[in-house]
Amino acid sequence: MSMLKSLVLQIAPLRRLYEHRDHLAAQLDTESRAHKDLQRRIDEGDFRNPFHHFTANFDAIGTMRRYAAPDPQPTPGLVTNWLGVKIDPKVYPPVLEGLAGTVEPMPNPNNWHADVAEWAAALQSVDNANPDSFTMIELGCGWGCWMNNTGVAARSTGRRVHVIGVEGDKGHLDFARECLIMNGFAFEEVTLAHGIAASRGGVALFPRQGAAGGTWALAPIFGATHEQLAEAAAAGTHDELRMIPLAELVGDHPRIDLLHIDIQGGEADLIDDCIDLLNDKVAYMLVGTHSKQIEGRLYATLLKAGWRLEMERAAIFDVKERIEPFIMVDGVQGWRNPRHVRIDA
Repeated sequence: MSMLKSLVLQIAPLRRLYEHRDHLAAQLDTESRAHKDLQRRIDEGDFRNPFHHFTANFDAIGTMRRYAAPDPQPTPGLVTNWLGVKIDPKVYPPVLEGLAGTVEPMPNPNNWHADVAEWAAALQSVDNANPDSFTMIELGCGWGCWMNNTGVAARSTGRRVHVIGVEGDKGHLDFARECLIMNGFAFEEVTLAHGIAASRGGVALFPRQGAAGGTWALAPIFGATHEQLAEAAAAGTHDELRMIPLAELVGDHPRIDLLHIDIQGGEADLIDDCIDLLNDKVAYMLVGTHSKQIEGRLYATLLKAGWRLEMERAAIFDVKERIEPFIMVDGVQGWRNPRHVRIDA
């Protein structure tokens, strides 16, 4: 710094002008980068699509591009996605049967099961993981979607992986097991449990369906009463399943790099009840939200606990000719725990 500049900065009004100039320059730089990002998103897709309407504090598209497989090859009879993950069309026949033997491009803004918000937040958790390992839990894992996708992404970086999944539909759990084997996960890298994820133990009822893959939005009845258990047994409409406490799933793992929660409306109660465990063990949390009330409850609980919201795309509703809002697509929230991942990381 020159002597003249040093003298000028000793004069309070001039020093304030100098500092204000620096502030304006930084603000202009931030707005310029935001404008360029907005223009890029406009150039890459139609903003009338609601899946474009996410907000993030990191480069979502850039994160996805870094993990894209360099040259994924098609496999006869299977669908291969942009990460190189192979999927059997029986998982969701209405869409996937027509895609067998093809490679799906990177979603922009969405594919048949997820949008940029969910893909990018999931991969952000891999970025934030320890450099040598990646451990994740998927509550309501279905066919093992995020176990497979984040596990394959983490493995591509040379990390050791351990993926844990809980699912109430036995047929869907079989899909998950088959898909994980098909994508090269070893026995010791996978833990699968048939049950209902919960904050504490107990018994839940889970609806039966005729064939796995027919419905993906089945919701459990937590803490079923004796009367409900008896009615379900008589009607044959539900299975009686163990409620598996989150603490049991975490076990002795020192850190969970990603907790993915998609439990059809039970997410806020689980997070409220387990907040101390989450603070202590979970580095990143990706939540599928099923109502505006749940979105608000997550804000209240997690912000109070010091978590940082890094990604959100609100749940998409239909209010036309309905007494109550009807959810059409789950919302997405990605949360970072600064106890495990620095805010500036």
